[in-house]
Amino acid sequence: MSIQVRNLTKRFGGLAAVNQVNLQVETGSLVALLGPSGCGKTTLLRLIAGLEHPDEGTILFHDEDATTQPVRHRNVGFVFQHYALFRHMTIFDNIAFGLRVRKRPKDEIRARVQELLQLIQLHNLGDRYPAQLSGGQRQRVALARALATRPRLLLLDEPFGALDAKVRKELRLWIRRLHEDIGITSLFVTHDQEEALELADRIVLMNHGRVEQVGTPDEVYNHPATPFVVNFMGDVNIFRARVEGGRVRLAAGLHAPAPVGLAGGDQEVLAFVRPHEIEVDLARPNATAAAARVQRLVPLGSQVTVHLTLREDGRQVEVQLSRERYTELALRVGEQVYLTPRGLRVFAGSYEI
Repeated sequence: MSIQVRNLTKRFGGLAAVNQVNLQVETGSLVALLGPSGCGKTTLLRLIAGLEHPDEGTILFHDEDATTQPVRHRNVGFVFQHYALFRHMTIFDNIAFGLRVRKRPKDEIRARVQELLQLIQLHNLGDRYPAQLSGGQRQRVALARALATRPRLLLLDEPFGALDAKVRKELRLWIRRLHEDIGITSLFVTHDQEEALELADRIVLMNHGRVEQVGTPDEVYNHPATPFVVNFMGDVNIFRARVEGGRVRLAAGLHAPAPVGLAGGDQEVLAFVRPHEIEVDLARPNATAAAARVQRLVPLGSQVTVHLTLREDGRQVEVQLSRERYTELALRVGEQVYLTPRGLRVFAGSYEI
């Protein structure tokens, strides 16, 4: 089932939690609603589910107007962050709950629940209670309960938020494989960039109730449409800079060629450089490299984060090196090195950092 959202607005008091949002979700896609706390992503999900009602705008399910449809007629499966399982019911009965409410035959219920227990890899745990399962297992049960009635659309609100990092990663991979197997149109809310990049076909990045950008994970990360997008999508060094003579001057002694479209005139810009897009050398490799001093070294598995201070103006810069490059350089705290940016995302105008 496809979804279209047109000019959707929802206010609470005088605040527009969702503000003139337009969105197209293709049939069978897995879409992440991503953004910081309070950006409107959960409200948008609840509007699509029918748990909230818009003040303005239209919601279409497969070209049919569903804006005023009650929840029970939308045929939507909803998975909450904290499972919302019935503690007094067995796992079997939790999954069967929606089917029993719909008064389906007992044989049909038993067959469907057994099918779902196999799907979530808990086929031998149907007689247990939620308190006897791990967090990851409970979230699988919540997902099975949402799928039991064969919904046309699956909505997940921060489905991994209550889990530890290792279980989150395992469950993300499992849900991605499950989605590929069943192909149901799915939207999930998250504030975790890595989660969205790893799991989604498309990302809807929201800020202050509006959509900042919609695109594939590669488009959103590598071709950000706004300063907010590049700043939100992972670690980044931010510089107030100037374009002068066809070059972006980020700081004293640190500059790079200006992007096409900004090279023609002098102007104030905001420049973003990701930590892994800065080269580090022990000797000055070229006239545009800037001298910096190593302040701190933080090994993080296959990468090493290097915190530096630019020599000429004291500005702080963060760089990420592969373990191999770090070993090759043999960096030490207090050592002077030279920095060269390899990638810049530059935006004209003045923005809040």
